[in-house]
Amino acid sequence: MKVFVIGCGRWGSLITWYLDSIGHDVTLYGRRGSKNMERFLAERRNDLLSLPESVGLTTNIADIRDSETVIISIASQGLRGLFGELAELNVENKNFVLCMKGIEIGSCKRLSEIAEELLLPSNAVSVWLGPGHVQEFYAGIPNCMVIDGKSEAIKRRLVDEFSSELIRFYYGTDLIGNEIGGASKNVIGIAAGMLDGFGLSTLKGALMSRGTREIGRLIAALGGNEISAYGLCHLGDYEATVFSKYSHNRQFGESVIRGESFGQLAEGYYTVKALIELSEKHGVELPICRAVYDVLYEGKPPYETLSGLFARSLKSEF
Repeated sequence: MKVFVIGCGRWGSLITWYLDSIGHDVTLYGRRGSKNMERFLAERRNDLLSLPESVGLTTNIADIRDSETVIISIASQGLRGLFGELAELNVENKNFVLCMKGIEIGSCKRLSEIAEELLLPSNAVSVWLGPGHVQEFYAGIPNCMVIDGKSEAIKRRLVDEFSSELIRFYYGTDLIGNEIGGASKNVIGIAAGMLDGFGLSTLKGALMSRGTREIGRLIAALGGNEISAYGLCHLGDYEATVFSKYSHNRQFGESVIRGESFGQLAEGYYTVKALIELSEKHGVELPICRAVYDVLYEGKPPYETLSGLFARSLKSEF
């Protein structure tokens, strides 16, 4: 399969390396002048991995025309702008796979909705979600992930073509639930990092239990299956997001509490704003997401705000 990967950050480069390693013809695209791409062009490596000579490198987005499958791994809030660029190329008959997690601020649209809105109808859209970190995959540590989309035939082909001993893919059956679950787990990751910052890591069990319940309620309100919150997209990704030393969202939450700067992308920072918009629009209570939002956007004191989650009125667990 000829694959064109858009996004030369840590996840886009890992996907490029992985798909090349299992026999696909892969080209990685990055913007000219981007720090990551310039280093790949000069050294074929970044701080985490090296790309073999079999991988194509390009700074010309028009090269997308040569591939049948296009994988996108960029910051979620930049997706609409990217599709604006692709519109000028009249891209047709491609299988787009979104390997990113987020919800657009303002429109509250899922990423697949943005893609379907802006791409020509002949293109198909799928999502690739689930746990795992670049460092672990590159070291040969396996994990399970999920691919979902509206086309059963394309979804099954992608699962068959992309599966290996390193990554076992499952067929997703709830696009709404998988996308909302995948995006929102980053917000739970920020909350977990805040607990770590206060030395309250033992509360992560309660955080995971209640976090899954509130996201399940939101998924149901949006027309998805709330059980998806317990799948690979959300609960199944908690270890990698809530506990791992590699998790940018967890690290970001901890840095907020410690008053330290954090220079990496933490998607949960943007996603929580969109989640609060969805919460208000659909009348779904999201106490954990609200607490994270209040700390990050309203300037509320972190300790009192987080403590308030565990001092809520007494009620039945379910």
